[in-house]
Amino acid sequence: MRNPEKSALRKQFRRARAQMSADERNAATETINRLLKPYIKKGRKIGVYWPMGKELRLDGFVRAAQKRGAKLYLPYIEPNTRWMWFTPYPADGAKQERKRGRAKLHVPQFTGKKIRVHQLSLLIVPIVGIDKRGYRLGQAGGYYDATLSAMKYRLQTQTLGVGFGCQLTDTLPTEPHDLPLDGFVSELGVLVFKHH
Repeated sequence: MRNPEKSALRKQFRRARAQMSADERNAATETINRLLKPYIKKGRKIGVYWPMGKELRLDGFVRAAQKRGAKLYLPYIEPNTRWMWFTPYPADGAKQERKRGRAKLHVPQFTGKKIRVHQLSLLIVPIVGIDKRGYRLGQAGGYYDATLSAMKYRLQTQTLGVGFGCQLTDTLPTEPHDLPLDGFVSELGVLVFKHH
């Protein structure tokens, strides 16, 4: 269901993100990737994402995680469902991602053993916007929302939103099925949300 208020907010956050200069964006990206590094542990299963458009790039984090022996996974959407599975991130994934054409959004469907979200230790979630309670505004596909709410009673996975400081706001409109994330990492630092 389209929510006009959420659509207007998406435009506002995307505009703010697009107005960052290349230098600001590069410096912020470097800081965020550095702040994410303490979450890397050898053997830890971490869900990352394939950046779309102007979403935050995770190249530095991905390289460090691969070097330190963490197991990285990318979301895979089963045809005709709203649930995500996660498949192993390919060894040359960062290189493949940089080579893709800029004109169209292309997400390769990687092969490998699929796992469910609750089998990850950490899930890094892209955001369009996020509020100070941990509620996120996504791209409007609803895949993360559907996946997390379907697993909420089994979910031990830590969920961490990532994005730029201009994407953080006081409060966002929420719906009953929305689940807040556990934290948010931006160039402004790490926010940890306390949930009851």
